[in-house]
Amino acid sequence: MLALRTTVSQAPKQKLSNTLRSWLPILQSNLESLKEVLEPFCEANPLLEVRPGNERDEGGRFAKRSFFDQATTKNSASEAIEALTVSKSSLYDVLYAQINPPLFPTCKSQSIALKIIEQLNEEGYYDPQPQWWENEGLGEAEVERVRARFAQLLPLGVGAKDFKEAFLFQLDDLDVDEMLYGRVKRLIEDFENLEIYAGESSFSEAVNVIRRFRIPPAIEYFEEEAQVVPDLFVFENNGAIEVKLNDAYYPDVIIDTQGMDETHYFVAQKIKDARDLIDALEMRKATLYKMGLMIVEYQYDFFVGGPIRPMKLKDLADELARNPSTISRAIANKYLACNRGVIPLKQFFSAAIDEDVSNAAIKAFLQEVVLKEDAKKPLSDSRLLAMVEKQFGVKMVRRTITKYRKQLNIAGSSERKKLHLLK
Repeated sequence: MLALRTTVSQAPKQKLSNTLRSWLPILQSNLESLKEVLEPFCEANPLLEVRPGNERDEGGRFAKRSFFDQATTKNSASEAIEALTVSKSSLYDVLYAQINPPLFPTCKSQSIALKIIEQLNEEGYYDPQPQWWENEGLGEAEVERVRARFAQLLPLGVGAKDFKEAFLFQLDDLDVDEMLYGRVKRLIEDFENLEIYAGESSFSEAVNVIRRFRIPPAIEYFEEEAQVVPDLFVFENNGAIEVKLNDAYYPDVIIDTQGMDETHYFVAQKIKDARDLIDALEMRKATLYKMGLMIVEYQYDFFVGGPIRPMKLKDLADELARNPSTISRAIANKYLACNRGVIPLKQFFSAAIDEDVSNAAIKAFLQEVVLKEDAKKPLSDSRLLAMVEKQFGVKMVRRTITKYRKQLNIAGSSERKKLHLLK
């Protein structure tokens, strides 16, 4: 009897292990890479064929199609054609093409200019490695003479050390009278104390010139965020919040047994393997759909305009009877599309300040109060801290507010005052 119990208990365990070996990699991958994850299974199984789901039309035929056709109304044929046909040069390509005479007349000046380009950061500012010129056998003054000529390159301001110098580079390119030039230059050079000039009669005219400048210099060349494909759609239907899988993007797994003897051991085993793979895909769908339903249940307020509430991975793992580490891998690189944007699933699992307050809610509050603040008296981090503690009934430290502010790309109070003044 003991041996029989051992045999019975081992069989399901082995079956579960085989299922998990297929299911986990499929669950962890995002929709865009799902076809590649399935390809090794196809290579090992001659009866399997995988076709990308985004090439399937409503009738089951295969034609190139975007999931955005259903999710949004922003696509157009012209935009699609432009996206496919327009090749945008990089900042470095544009600059390399300008390192020529007469601006850089000698081989040495051209060589130095190319080395300067290598010292630019992604914003187009000159952010050099310490004493890099010494490694090249150059002098700093020699490098600076060549860098000064970058004021005549496009995009205007590229190669400047900071925003002030970028402004000055762009000012030199403008055709303005000498008096206005002097006024604008004075404002740029004393930008930290911009407000003290607000009462001057020429202030508005000079500020209007500064407003025409573009910073950072390489803003046109910033890489666009990669378009992501959401696994889930959350939308309102007749007053109810509904969850829908992005079925259109799932690959089709086709079992082709034409002309084969399905009773043959090899063929029968491959058919079983193929069906196991299809089952694993269905398990992925079911798991993510359940996760979507639970996120909507926990975060209902968010989908009707409120903040994200604290939610732990363990909450979801317990409900799905899975290990938290499995859930963590499952939400990685997955997205949910709703009327508030395309949101990473991991964003719904915010760290909690206490049981009722998430850091996402505090960040949303900070954004709101800064947006509505008095332009003449921007809120300091200490003042923001007091407002957060009053609003949420929690105790925090100022450096946490400073950290959140920086993560939200919100400038400090003194910098915001200058920005408000420019506006």
